[in-house]
Amino acid sequence: MGSVIGNILPEAVAVAISPVPIIALILMLFSKKAGINSLAFLFGWILGLAAVGGIVMAIGSTQNMSAGSGASTAGYTLKLLLGALLLFLAIRNWRTRPKPGEQPKMPAWMSNIDSFKPVKAFGLAVLFSGINPKNLALTLSAALDIVQKGLATGQTIATMIVFIAVASVTIAVPVLLNLFMKDRSARVLNTWKEWLTENNNTVMFVLLLVFGILLLGKGISGLSGG
Repeated sequence: MGSVIGNILPEAVAVAISPVPIIALILMLFSKKAGINSLAFLFGWILGLAAVGGIVMAIGSTQNMSAGSGASTAGYTLKLLLGALLLFLAIRNWRTRPKPGEQPKMPAWMSNIDSFKPVKAFGLAVLFSGINPKNLALTLSAALDIVQKGLATGQTIATMIVFIAVASVTIAVPVLLNLFMKDRSARVLNTWKEWLTENNNTVMFVLLLVFGILLLGKGISGLSGG
C-alpha cells in the first residue's frame, strides 16, 4: 500500500495545484456568503474527486486488472491517451498565454462570484475537480494505478482517501484560514491570489507538460510490459 501511495502522490499534488479554482475560492472568501459558499466549494471539490475515483474502483472490482489482462491493457491505453491530452492542453495553454506586458485574463464568471449561492459554488467545484480535463486525467490515472495493484478493498479505499486529501489541500487551507484566522488571513489570501493570477499560464503549462510526459511514459511502459 505504501508504494502505491508514493506512486500516486505526484498526481495528487498536480491536482492540488489548480490556479483558477484556488483563485475562485479566494474570491468567494471575500464575498458576502464567504463561510457557507467556501464550505460548499470544498465539499464539491472532494465529491468530484471521489466520484471519479469511485467509478474507476467500481469498474476495477468487476474486472481483472492484473498485468497482461485485457482490462489492464485498456487501462494503460487510457493512460497513453490521457498523456496525449495533457500534452495537447500544455501546447494550447502556452500558445494562449498573455503577451509580455499584457494583463492575464480571468474567466468572465469570476466577476459574479459575489452573487453565488452555495449550490452554485458546490457545482462549480465538482466541475473543477471531477470534469476539468487536467484534473480528470490525473485522477483517472491515479485511480487506475490503485486498482491495478490489486489491493484489498479497505486498502484501495484508504489509498484513494489519501489521494483525495492531498489533492484537496490547496482548497482546504484557504477555507480553514478563513474560519479560524479570518482577519489575519486576508493579506495572505490576497498575496496568493495575485501570484496565481500572474503565473497561471506558466504553472499550468509546466504541470500539463510534465504530467503529460509522465502518463505517456506509464502507458508505454505498461503496454510494452516494462
